[in-house]
Amino acid sequence: MKILFILVAILFANILFGKEQIIANIQEASGITFSQKSNTLFVVSDEGLLYELSLKGKILRSKKIGSYDFEGITIDDKNNLLILLIEGIDNILILEQKTFKIKKQIAIKRKYKNKTILKKNMKHGLEGIVIIKNKLYLSNQSYKQYPSSNSSVIVIVDYNLNKNKLKIKNIINHGMFDIAGLTFYNNFLYMISDRNNLLIKYDLRHKKIKAIQKLNTKYAQEGITFDNNANLYIADDNGYILKITNF
Repeated sequence: MKILFILVAILFANILFGKEQIIANIQEASGITFSQKSNTLFVVSDEGLLYELSLKGKILRSKKIGSYDFEGITIDDKNNLLILLIEGIDNILILEQKTFKIKKQIAIKRKYKNKTILKKNMKHGLEGIVIIKNKLYLSNQSYKQYPSSNSSVIVIVDYNLNKNKLKIKNIINHGMFDIAGLTFYNNFLYMISDRNNLLIKYDLRHKKIKAIQKLNTKYAQEGITFDNNANLYIADDNGYILKITNF
């Protein structure tokens, strides 16, 4: 009976959702993050564009950063830096938050414990990114389970801007597939599965999934973030920024 209750709670957590609305149209939106300092959202697209939005969806700034295919973004509010994830080459790009000026590009090493975890191509690779304290968490888009080469895991690297290449220090073998976005909120890691339209709540301390939320299947969810009021924002590859209030 206890096991059945847990399964029901995980699979039918839809009652937690509040009002869903489209607040902005951003072509091929692929990543989103919230800034505590500015109380705004930063969004990237597959076309190398970077945007700053109000929480109501108004575009405050936009800039073409270059010929990049951005798939994720996170923010270092302490140092006023944006960290963007480049698909294909799987490097991270460091930008000044106030000017959108590029500061540095850093590579991520391919192997962990002598096994190739990351593979450079357009079908597989790094899709989601979030900074937690002094670590960067990056999700590998894959449909293979670990320990297969190029598997669906989250790789963890030190957040060190003095390095030109970052070594994988650890991984999270979460058991889910096609994780396209990451965020950290209220001491939990949240993952979004694009293929399965799932929002996954992961307990870093106990190393296990706490809940799974089914999302609206008409959207192509690629990025997630929360604001200070428990509102959830989703970057949709079809060209939308969604806001779910009172999550």
